[in-house]
Amino acid sequence: MTLRRFAIQCCLAVLIAPAAAAVALGEAQAPAAPEQDATSIPDELQVARRVADWQLSHMQDFDYVRTFRAQTAQPRDWIQAAFYIGLTDLADATGDERYRRALVGHARQEDYGFDARPRHADADAIGQAWVWAAGAAGEPEALASMRARFDAVLAAPARGSLEFVTRPGEGESDCQVRWCWSDALFMAPPGWMALAAATGDRRYREHADAEFWATTDYLYDPAEHLYYRDSRFFDARGPAGRKVFWSRGNGWVVAGIVRILQALPADHPSRPRYEALLKEMAARLVTLQGEQGYWPSSLLDPQPLPETSGTAFFVYGLAWGVNAGLLPREDYLPAIERGWAALRRAVRGDGRLGWVQQVGEAPAEVRPDDTQLFGTGALLMAAVQMDRLDAQR
Repeated sequence: MTLRRFAIQCCLAVLIAPAAAAVALGEAQAPAAPEQDATSIPDELQVARRVADWQLSHMQDFDYVRTFRAQTAQPRDWIQAAFYIGLTDLADATGDERYRRALVGHARQEDYGFDARPRHADADAIGQAWVWAAGAAGEPEALASMRARFDAVLAAPARGSLEFVTRPGEGESDCQVRWCWSDALFMAPPGWMALAAATGDRRYREHADAEFWATTDYLYDPAEHLYYRDSRFFDARGPAGRKVFWSRGNGWVVAGIVRILQALPADHPSRPRYEALLKEMAARLVTLQGEQGYWPSSLLDPQPLPETSGTAFFVYGLAWGVNAGLLPREDYLPAIERGWAALRRAVRGDGRLGWVQQVGEAPAEVRPDDTQLFGTGALLMAAVQMDRLDAQR
């Protein structure tokens, strides 16, 4: 069975049917006990800290992950990167030294490096955490490897097709030297934008801006105001004849737009375009939220089961939009609050987040015990924005 047929069949099938421990290089183990009086911590951040602490205490053993365990264990790959990116938000919001040590320690332990894929967005993702860690540790020189990696792309930018054609027996496509799938818009351009801000080198920003819009022109459906995951889904249809738009795939995009806007200068000529895109997607997304507060794994085909990774990214994006003054509070607050309440119900007492669809590329089965680092990272981002939203009341 080809990967395309497998992805589409998986998609259609789902339509039918305690304490943190982080070892930093050259630093002692992080203290187990919180450094703040819990009664002084806002409720949203208490939830986030509980989730972050559970995840940090499970960074050596991934038996709880149902699929892609070997990839999950890769310290520089996108799965762990998404968690560490979320942790940067929590570290900024709480000022908790344990989270700073975890982030800086991880960066130093990995020598601020990347895996062997020189032009793959999934490998770029950890760069967002490296930029934060270098700033927090006062180590700007540590970004030399990231600059060299991106400079090589700038010296010979890829100009090939964005059509996603898988290699025989593999799930990869030659188009992935560019950002030809929706997930890539979270993995890569925010890191390029962040590096531009950190170094003052505008070339990184302009490359990311151009490639983001090339991908958007290719994958964004202007009628539905949603992104296809990649070109293999252009013609896919669910059992009711609806187009197939993956929740987490669109969640990656929404979160990517937010993180681009956070790094983009206020006077950048593309800023209004990003803001307009976020507004357009947000208006569509609130119409697709399920009754329980979760967004369905396949956005146009509601399912009764929860799914928390897409939901967390949407809560993050919508709440950030309200906090930034881009989205009217009165129009979006009900959906945001329903989504956050749904996420809280999915967090166990020990901090483990459930109902996270496993690694994939299309809507698929989700189980109550399913969790993954990218779901945890998304929840941390959402919690920080919920805290800021609550502070504005």
